[in-house]
Amino acid sequence: METVFAKTTEKMTKTISALNSELNSIRAGRANAAVLDPIRVDYWGVPTPINQMAAVSVAEARILVIQPWDKSALKLIEKAIQASDLGINPQNDGSVLRLTFPPLTEERRKQLVKEVKNTAEGSKVAIRNLRRDAIEKLKKMKKESEITEDDLKDGEKKIQEITDDFIKQVDKVAAAKEEEIMAI
Repeated sequence: METVFAKTTEKMTKTISALNSELNSIRAGRANAAVLDPIRVDYWGVPTPINQMAAVSVAEARILVIQPWDKSALKLIEKAIQASDLGINPQNDGSVLRLTFPPLTEERRKQLVKEVKNTAEGSKVAIRNLRRDAIEKLKKMKKESEITEDDLKDGEKKIQEITDDFIKQVDKVAAAKEEEIMAI
């Protein structure tokens, strides 16, 4: 029975990690290298992440600097950024690319907050599905006489407690991101 709890906790922890990385990629007005993570550059026929072919740094609060290790990749990176849905046109000075993030409008902030809420809700659904799977495993164990009826009830209660903790974590992560978006 403990393995069911451990596996469920592990999967729910991965859900929280996925939520964090997804929320980090939401552009919130500040320069953040994570916004480049989904972008791939066709470098020698291989789709390559920008952070594997260039040094990415935050020069100022709203300026991201991309300095490729291979200068011939500069144009490729620039084209990949322009083709992405980032919505920022990079400035190329011949050796580095600069991405200047414009300040967010009130309308865009509200749109981003909705996006954060939808992402958080998706994570909650995933966590609830993991709870359902864990309870099904416990019921199967009961059916196969591996655990007693009391163990089943205790197990369901413990799974629910674990689920509640992770739902609170999702709410906390989402609230922090919403606050970050609205504070800029």
